[in-house]
Amino acid sequence: MNILRIASFSENGAGGNPAGVLIADVLPEAAEMQRIAAEVGFSETAFACPEGQGWRVRYFSPQSEVPFCGHATIALGAAFALQEGDGIFALALNEANITVEGHRKGDVLTAALQSPPTRSKAPTPELVSEVLALFGYSTDDLDPAIPAALIHGGADHFMLALKSRDALAAMAYDLDAGRTLMVREGLVTILLAYAETRQLFHTRNAFASGGVYEDPATGASTAAFAGYLRDIAWPHGGSIEVIQGEDMGMRSRLHADIPTAVGSSIRVSGEARLMDF
Repeated sequence: MNILRIASFSENGAGGNPAGVLIADVLPEAAEMQRIAAEVGFSETAFACPEGQGWRVRYFSPQSEVPFCGHATIALGAAFALQEGDGIFALALNEANITVEGHRKGDVLTAALQSPPTRSKAPTPELVSEVLALFGYSTDDLDPAIPAALIHGGADHFMLALKSRDALAAMAYDLDAGRTLMVREGLVTILLAYAETRQLFHTRNAFASGGVYEDPATGASTAAFAGYLRDIAWPHGGSIEVIQGEDMGMRSRLHADIPTAVGSSIRVSGEARLMDF
């Protein structure tokens, strides 16, 4: 099997979040996909095969299947550009139908996904307190302009906005405790965000639910976060830029276009690079 390793949301040919991509005539059995994802060892691997006029896609982390993964979808779009040429590709996920577009210009690969519909709601005060305790934060660390939220853009995430870049840089938590909380609450990641400006955010994503301490670039949570900013009438001006992975030494850049319709899909785009192995 030819498994491509592609870093999504790279910046100027460096950084990004590695994902595995396997494009096959038929998808392997679930147990085999799980084994391959664990062997690849990245936070997610995307598996795709032709189905009708589009492609059937499933995503696996080293420990579990996830309903949607943004950076692995970007990697898949880049892989399609390499294999099929530039285009827009229809994807049938476990719980949604979306598209990804892939483009190649010389050695530069770019891709953009249209997320599943987005939604958000307020968490219980008890859950907010539990998440704060997990990371060792207090309410004084929070940005009151962006309240804590449960956000969704194909998968469920918990979002905490912090009022300082230093607080974001200090992120630390116990992996086992984080996994227990996320699995119990059905969360794929916990997103921590800091607003440098109205359109530029720095984020970090704890991914203990998948057995990964932190993701350097997370398209699914960026889509969900962008949808939430629209829900609270944040003055985003129609799009945001997200810098992620900087504290890991894997700086990544994500762009999200935000339409006005409540609940609508978010377009998340970025650069991708083939990894050397």
